[in-house]
Amino acid sequence: MSTAWLVLRDGRTFRGRSLGAVGEGSGEVIFNTAMQGYQEILTDPSYRGQIVAMTYPMIGNYGVNDEDVESRRPWVNGFIVKEASAVVSNFRAGTSLDTYLERHDIVGIQDIDTRALTRHLRDHGAQDGIISSVETDPRVLLERARALRGSYRGATWRRPRRASRSSRTTAASSSTSCASSAWSAAT
Repeated sequence: MSTAWLVLRDGRTFRGRSLGAVGEGSGEVIFNTAMQGYQEILTDPSYRGQIVAMTYPMIGNYGVNDEDVESRRPWVNGFIVKEASAVVSNFRAGTSLDTYLERHDIVGIQDIDTRALTRHLRDHGAQDGIISSVETDPRVLLERARALRGSYRGATWRRPRRASRSSRTTAASSSTSCASSAWSAAT
């Protein structure tokens, strides 16, 4: 395994070992405190455009299978773990976490202090970052991370539309009438 880097927009840098695909992935770096369910996290569309750091120290021990997916493909832009299990110990497993990430072109990093990363994100907020197993100079990655500014691949943001006053009033009165009808029928 080769060296990999995680560089956050604010300059915080972590050196580790590559996991999954060789390359580079960028996105909003967030953390997840689940002890299991990494396959569901990878394939959950709500993580689109994000790099997910798992806080539990060992991830991947039960492998990956075709039954426990949340959607047709993984949506994360990167994956961070303290230690990826090299041994898969579940009869349902079709492949290892490392192979699954590689097959889906997801760049990951392992052997970093995920506790320090989690504390940093908790104290400073989620922010853009880059995982790279091809660029060896973290200063170059810092320049790229600072240029992201929320423009990572796959992520979009739109201001929610405000409902007109008349539609809010109509919605409120119809829900009130439904509730009172249900209460009347129950008594």
